[in-house]
Amino acid sequence: MASKSGKKEQAAKTYSPRVVNRKARFNYQLLEKLEAGIVLEGSEIKSLREGKVSLDESFCQIKDGQLYLIGCNIALYSHGNINNHEPLRKRKLLIHRRELYKIESKLSQKGLTVVPLQIYFSRGWAKVEIALAKGKTHADKRHKLKEQQVNRDVKRAMSRLR
Repeated sequence: MASKSGKKEQAAKTYSPRVVNRKARFNYQLLEKLEAGIVLEGSEIKSLREGKVSLDESFCQIKDGQLYLIGCNIALYSHGNINNHEPLRKRKLLIHRRELYKIESKLSQKGLTVVPLQIYFSRGWAKVEIALAKGKTHADKRHKLKEQQVNRDVKRAMSRLR
């Protein structure tokens, strides 16, 4: 029986579609990361398992003592009926009260925001990795791109010498 449980664990690891917000890592300096649960409807979770989600232009906001994911586009489920979900609705995020207070106090600082980094499945539950972030300036972005280019050139030169 041990082999069956091993197969289940392996299947769970391989079947974990991740949706990554690449723009967040480029546009923001990430300060602190957290994992949050997300409240979804049935058709939303099915679309999420198909990987039809876009995190571009999405952000998190605190309203009435709750953390919400706003601007996340979960496409309509292909086999859904008239009870299909609304693609751009606000979705409640589930985090501990202490974490919420900590985020709320840090958001009062100038220039900080909460951005979603990725959506993934953990033990069958949909999770969102969120980060407290500070916006980068154009100069910061140019500096990082220049640094990456220099590193690439150094690697090329080292490989030619070998």
